[in-house]
Amino acid sequence: MYPHLFQPLDLGFVTLPNRILMGSMHTGLEARADGMERLAAFYAERAKGSAALIVTGGFSPNDAGELGPHRAQVSTKADAERHKPIPRAVHDAGGRIALQVLHSGRYGFHQGIVAPSAVKSSINPNAPHEMSTDEIERTIAAFAASAALAREAGYDGIEVMGSEGYLLSQFLAPRVNQRMDSWGGSLENRMRFPVEVVRACRVAAGDDFIIVYRISALELVEGGLSADEIALVAKAIEKAGATLLNTGIGWHEAKIPTIAQAVPRGGFAWATRNLKQAVNIPVIASNRINAPEVAEQILARGDADMVSLARAFLADEAFAAKAKAGDRAGINICIACNQACLDHYFIGQPASCVVNPRAGRETQLVFAATKMRKRVAVVGGGPAGLSCAAVAAERGHDVVLFEKSGELGGQFNLAKRIPGKQEFAESVAYYAERIRRARAKVLLNHSPTQVELGEFDEVVLATGIEPRKPGIPGIAHRSVVGYAELLSGRVQPGTNVVIIGAGGIGFDVALYLLERNERATLEPEAFAAHWGIVRDRAAAGGLDPKGPPPAHPAHRITMMKRSAGPFGTTLGRTTGWVHRAELARNGVAMLKGVEYRRIDDAGVHIAVDGEERVIAADTVVICAGQEPLRPFAAKHLIGGAKLAGELDAKRAMLEGAELAAAL
Repeated sequence: MYPHLFQPLDLGFVTLPNRILMGSMHTGLEARADGMERLAAFYAERAKGSAALIVTGGFSPNDAGELGPHRAQVSTKADAERHKPIPRAVHDAGGRIALQVLHSGRYGFHQGIVAPSAVKSSINPNAPHEMSTDEIERTIAAFAASAALAREAGYDGIEVMGSEGYLLSQFLAPRVNQRMDSWGGSLENRMRFPVEVVRACRVAAGDDFIIVYRISALELVEGGLSADEIALVAKAIEKAGATLLNTGIGWHEAKIPTIAQAVPRGGFAWATRNLKQAVNIPVIASNRINAPEVAEQILARGDADMVSLARAFLADEAFAAKAKAGDRAGINICIACNQACLDHYFIGQPASCVVNPRAGRETQLVFAATKMRKRVAVVGGGPAGLSCAAVAAERGHDVVLFEKSGELGGQFNLAKRIPGKQEFAESVAYYAERIRRARAKVLLNHSPTQVELGEFDEVVLATGIEPRKPGIPGIAHRSVVGYAELLSGRVQPGTNVVIIGAGGIGFDVALYLLERNERATLEPEAFAAHWGIVRDRAAAGGLDPKGPPPAHPAHRITMMKRSAGPFGTTLGRTTGWVHRAELARNGVAMLKGVEYRRIDDAGVHIAVDGEERVIAADTVVICAGQEPLRPFAAKHLIGGAKLAGELDAKRAMLEGAELAAAL
C-alpha cells in the first residue's frame, strides 16, 4: 500500500528496514530520577511498532550545553552506564536507536549559556557570553566524547543537533555569529564549527556508527541562511562523515509556525528537496508528517529519502507497523495540538499526548485484560466518553456507549471546523473504529433512562458541558448566538461581530470567522504565501523581504471580557502566539475590564474604565464559559461532566483512560 515507505534503506554498514525515522522530541524524562526506566519502556514500544530508527530527546555534551537547570548529559562513563537500559530495550524489541547530542547555546535556561557572540535571544531572559577559541575546541571534543560514550552505552548512532537555533545553528547564522576570527565572518569560517563537530564524532565513534546531522532546511528568521548556503553546509557535513541528513524547520524564535495546527501536512517537504539535490547521503523530511499517505507522497515525489515522525509516534506507538499492514483506519493520528507534548515540557512535566494518554506513561498507565467482566455504561460520546469506552471494551468489559446526538465526537465536532483543527476529525474516526473493533455497542440519538442504567455494573457520566449564558440584559436579542450555533453553520455571521469571552473558544471563534474560507492551513503553497515564505534560493532565512501580505478580513471583530488581565493566557504555551498574531494581523479589537450594560439593536452597550461605549454588532457570539452537564447522579464523572472550566480534551481523555484502566 505504501511501497516507497517500506523500501529498505542501505546505509553501507547497516540496512534500515523502512524509511520511517522516529524523530527526536523533548520528553521531560531525560533528567528525572526514573527517566531511564520510563524512556526505555517508551522507546521500546515504538521500536516494537516498527520505527526503522529512533532518535532520543536531546542530551548535552557538557554543562554549558544544558537546556535547563537539571542535568541531562552524556559526558561521563557513569552517564553511559545509566543509559544502557534504553538501547538494550530497543534492541530487544527489534529496533535501532540514536542518541541526540544537543548543545543549547543561547537557548539554554541557566546562567552559564554560551554562543559564538554575546547576542541575546528574544526568547530567553539570559544573555550568553561569547565563546573563546579554547571553549570552542573543548566543545568539539565534548561532542566527540559523547559520540564515543553513546557507542559504549549501546546506541546505534548519534544525531548531532545542528538546527532550530541551537548552538551549531548559531555559529552558522550572521544574526548570532558576529565573530571576525577563523570561526566567523565568511560562510566557510562560520560552518567550520559544525563541520569539525561531525568530523570529530566520526573519528571518535568509528566508521560503522550512524551519525545523523540535523540541519535547518529552512531557517525562517532574519539573518538566517539562504537555501543556497544551506546546500553548501550540507555538502561540507556530508564530507565530514555524516551518514544521514535529518531536517529541522525554523528557529524556535521564528515568527512563523512550524509544527502547530496552522501548518499543513507535509508543509515543508519542498525545502528538504533542495538538500536532497545537493548531497549523496540520504536526506530526511520532517514537520507535520502525521499520516502514511503524506509520508508516501513525499518519498514518491523525490522530496526526501526518509521521513521523520516525532509526535506521530506519541499519538500511536505502532504507527509504522499499522501502516505496513495497510491498517490506516487503526492509526491514531497526531492532531498537532502541542497541549500534552511541547506545552508539558515547558512547564516541567513529562511529555504525553492528548489523543494517546499512555504516551510517556507506559510504566504507569497499563491496560491489562480484566479478570472480572462487567457491564459498563458510558453516557456521552465526546472525547472523555470515547477514551473510556474504547479502553474498557478492549480490556474485556461489556460496554454500551450512549450518545444523545446523531454522531460521536462531542466538542471535537465543533473543534474540527476551526481552521487548522481539521485533524480533530481523525481522532473521532479513530476512537469510533477502536470501539467498533472491541465490539462495544454504540447507541446514537439515545439518552438513557435511570431504569436502563440500573442494568449496568458501572455507569460513567461523560455528558460534557453546556455553555454558560451570562446575565446581560438583552441576552435574548436576535443578534445573540452561541458559539456552537455559529461553528456548526446553523447561523451565518454578520459583518460586525462581538465575541463575549476571551478564552480558548473565543479565540477559536475569531479564527473561524477570519480564515474559514482560506486554504492556508491545508495547502503548503497557500501557507507559504500567507506567512511570507519564499522559495527563492537566495532569500535569507527563506523569507519574503516584504513580509507577509496584508490581511483582508471579512468581519470586523471585537473580543471583550470582564477581567482586566491580558488576552490569551489560557492558550497553549507553544501555539497561543500563533493565534494572537493572526488576530492582531486582522485587526481584531480586544477590550478588557468590560462592564456589560445591555444588548440591543444598536449593539453591545458597555463601560470600560468608566467610559460608556456602544460596540456595533450584527452578531454577538457568547463564549463565556461552560457548566458541567449532569442529567443524573453517577459514581463516575469524567471530562466536562466532572469539571467544565476551560474546555480540556487533554484532561478528558486522560480521565477516561485512567478510569477504564481501573474498572
